[in-house]
Amino acid sequence: MKILIQAKEVFPLKTLSKLSASCRNFDKVDNGRSSKIKIKLMKINLPDKLYYSIGEVAKAFDVNTSLIRYWEQEFPIIKPKKNKKGNRYFTPEDIKNLQIIYHLVKEKGYTLDGAKIALTTNSKISETVTLIDRLEFVKAELLKLKDSLTEKDES
Repeated sequence: MKILIQAKEVFPLKTLSKLSASCRNFDKVDNGRSSKIKIKLMKINLPDKLYYSIGEVAKAFDVNTSLIRYWEQEFPIIKPKKNKKGNRYFTPEDIKNLQIIYHLVKEKGYTLDGAKIALTTNSKISETVTLIDRLEFVKAELLKLKDSLTEKDES
């Protein structure tokens, strides 16, 4: 199971102007000479397993484990299994739900209450998140292909 997760890439402004307007979550970085923009893209894959520890999940989403525990308390759709010691183990279904919550809260800027309402009222939210992830992956691959073609033309 491939799950696309948060990572940051830095693009020069020239390259950024070529990217589509659908790119979100960018911050201007001033390094003294030229401005660059940070764009958050979903990139990291989790291995195909039955259960993931909270550390693996937090690392994949690039958040603290305390945030994962907090979301577990706030959103009833996240129900990790716990062993006798109390360690949390998340199923692939929990990961998909966390990905939806992450998309709503971190990428779209919803409040936690707004995300709860969106999860209960919008039945197609998981399909939307899946579609966005697929499109971002295709876009990244097309940009790589375009860059490799321009490099060949310049040589």
